[in-house]
Amino acid sequence: MSASEHPVALRLESLVGGNAKLLALVMMLPLIDGVFPALILAGALDEPLGAIQVGLLIFGGSATVAVILAEMTGSPREQAGVVLLVGIPLILLSAVQAALAPAIESVIDILIFERFAALVILAIAAKTASATVGEYLPSPGVIIGLGLVASIDPSGMNLVLMNDPALVANSVLAAAIGVAFALAVALSGPYLREYMDLDRFRFGSAVALGLLPMALVADAFGQAPLAALIVAAIFAIDPPLERAEDEDDEFTAPAVGTGPLPDGGSWGSGSDSGSSPSTSPNPSTTTTTTSASASASASVNPRHPTVESRADGAGADLESDGGTDGEAESEDETESEDETEETYPGDDTTDTAGRAPWL
Repeated sequence: MSASEHPVALRLESLVGGNAKLLALVMMLPLIDGVFPALILAGALDEPLGAIQVGLLIFGGSATVAVILAEMTGSPREQAGVVLLVGIPLILLSAVQAALAPAIESVIDILIFERFAALVILAIAAKTASATVGEYLPSPGVIIGLGLVASIDPSGMNLVLMNDPALVANSVLAAAIGVAFALAVALSGPYLREYMDLDRFRFGSAVALGLLPMALVADAFGQAPLAALIVAAIFAIDPPLERAEDEDDEFTAPAVGTGPLPDGGSWGSGSDSGSSPSTSPNPSTTTTTTSASASASASVNPRHPTVESRADGAGADLESDGGTDGEAESEDETESEDETEETYPGDDTTDTAGRAPWL
């Protein structure tokens, strides 16, 4: 089962099957449906920057990224081999179509064919952005077929080759840029699968692809499609630094219903002030310290007893007897309190002998 959820990708995979065949169909589709020759004749490849833009949007784009990341299996080196297997013929075919572009121009009305090629690119962009919208649009093959019927003019047929080597070089550059883009995606596949949002990049690539025909027909946007693609790629990356900050925030704030915290319910910088020791004196600590000091002062060296310690021996005995009686009384009070706690509040444990019946 395909890892992609887009209906177009599922349909293409069911038609061709296999990683290499699916990638070849996606990357060579501009050569098959006539979009690439139309872009050559429309002047989209007159400059190297335009060739880079066409290579990234036509031969690369979200379709190539989705096929490599979601459909292809194997190690990055194996995927790179598949990309090169598809990319080398792609570069050669792009050079052939660029050389035959004047012959194609001699049998069609280039102005009409350019508009149909722009409609094809818009349809592909709409299908990429939303599969629901794409269901109501005709396929690119139908649109380009109608364009050929409307623009063909066999009377002026003339078999000539391209006499502008710079234009052929720019066409080869566009195909090479697309292959290099696919190769970079294949080699960085493990990282992109983890930190890249494919749906976000697909939507941004569709927006950039939709700007391309407007830039060709109206000549108003210039290099805006390339800028839109770069922005889409930047926003589609979710680096691990942001995820680490989110995890730190989750660990800092306690969850609801976790109960009391070990540090008294405070966290962060406020825990330092809350955990500072109290300076108020403790009565029990003061009493213990005083009694310990008194006992230390009253202690006598057994080897050298003094007269005062001998004279006060009787008093010490009396004090020890008084201390023993006090301890006995405290034990009796503790036992009576335990008995009181063990009984129920409604039980009356007093002796009723000699009392009136109504009491």
